[in-house]
Amino acid sequence: MLRNLFRKTPLAWFQLKREKTRLAVALAGIAFADILMFFQLGLLDALFESVVKPYTSLQGDLFLINPLFESLNVVRSFPRQQLYQAAGAKEVESINYLYIGQGEWRNAQTRKNQPTMVFAINPHNSAITLPDVQAHQNELKLLNRMLYDRAGAEQFFGNVVEELQQSGSVPIQFNNFQVEVVGTFVMGASFAANGNVITSHSTFLRLFPARQPDEIDIGAIQLKPGTDVEQFKAAMQSELKGVLILTHEEFIAHEKKYWETTSPIGILFGFGAIIGFIVGTIIVYQILYSDVSDHLPEYATLKAMGYSDGYLIGVLIQEALIMAVLGFIPGFIISVGLYSVAAAATFLPIGMTLSRAMLVLTLTIVMCAASGGIAMRKLQSADPADIF
Repeated sequence: MLRNLFRKTPLAWFQLKREKTRLAVALAGIAFADILMFFQLGLLDALFESVVKPYTSLQGDLFLINPLFESLNVVRSFPRQQLYQAAGAKEVESINYLYIGQGEWRNAQTRKNQPTMVFAINPHNSAITLPDVQAHQNELKLLNRMLYDRAGAEQFFGNVVEELQQSGSVPIQFNNFQVEVVGTFVMGASFAANGNVITSHSTFLRLFPARQPDEIDIGAIQLKPGTDVEQFKAAMQSELKGVLILTHEEFIAHEKKYWETTSPIGILFGFGAIIGFIVGTIIVYQILYSDVSDHLPEYATLKAMGYSDGYLIGVLIQEALIMAVLGFIPGFIISVGLYSVAAAATFLPIGMTLSRAMLVLTLTIVMCAASGGIAMRKLQSADPADIF
């Protein structure tokens, strides 16, 4: 039916362009709804991408954590002996572990403290496989040395990269201790902290004197080639009751689930996208309802000429689809610009993706079609007997 409708006189387009001001208002409303959905979904994706960045560089087939471990910014320690117990299995190639904490970096220029994630590695055998980290392992063997994430915002941490290039090391205050930054790496900013640093186990324990050496945050197990990971995991989980054992993929999913379902930030971003959808639906409905009300005599005339309700409903659906596409275009263009501004300002991985563009376009079409469906009731009330 719709194919035949598009071949005939484009009544839907004529109806829309007749009231140019109303059409402009409708398109602005749809574009606004799209921008809201794009921005909220973009921030949600940036949230997920930033919080799992540290996991992507971890080396290991299986990871041990405290069952109460929620995320990297809500860590719970567990006894290191549990990891050593797992190391006794014949399938284990090697083990490693990390301490994780959140400390305070004092900006030398502003004298303000900045919340910073601290990852403590074994400098002789790093569990973090970033090339820059492995290149600076020897420097980290010395006490009070750390690496700085150069993806951190300069306004928070100062001109660290520039000073490093000039002098080779930068003295800073961290948790009220004097330490030296001896290199950089790239991990990326996140919603958990303004930046990241990597240091050695010994330096970490000095920066966090309340922490106990035998209480670790993440244990990593590298299995021998050919080992059935799932089978070994199940066997080891039955032996180690005080820890949760996860594969690499499960560890990443564990972090994402926290931010998606537990953290208020993730919930708010998802709710914001829903609000954008609702706002757009209401705006399009109001426009279509007003259009039908204003042209009710014309629709009744078409009915008297023999046009069916199906044809008139098709016209209304066409109007909704035309508005969906025309409103999406400016919303998409503006959102791309906003992503660039937000990424530059926050150093978060915010950018347009094809999958998100297709998702928002689909939601826009559904939004407009739903509005058209609600407005159909008014259209079906067009009775020629009431007009003539």
